[in-house]
Amino acid sequence: MESFVYVIGCADERRYLTYVGWTLDVERRLAQHNAGTGARSTRGRQWVLLHVERFATREDAMSREWHLKRDRRFRKSLTPRADAASRITS
Repeated sequence: MESFVYVIGCADERRYLTYVGWTLDVERRLAQHNAGTGARSTRGRQWVLLHVERFATREDAMSREWHLKRDRRFRKSLTPRADAASRITS
């Protein structure tokens, strides 16, 4: 079954936060995060989608998620896009 890895971001007054996850439906998952019913660490914030990758299997997506969670340089490279997106939606 087709699966996705995603990176979402949120600007805090002191820093920029990112979250990496995997899902079968990116739009539904982003809506869950923004509604406060996603992962506990994402509750109470408004998130924007920064990056999505598609995979043929759930296992491939979960493996990529594991690697992206440890790749701070890549996640940091996405923050300028998120900062601009948050200014547009505010």
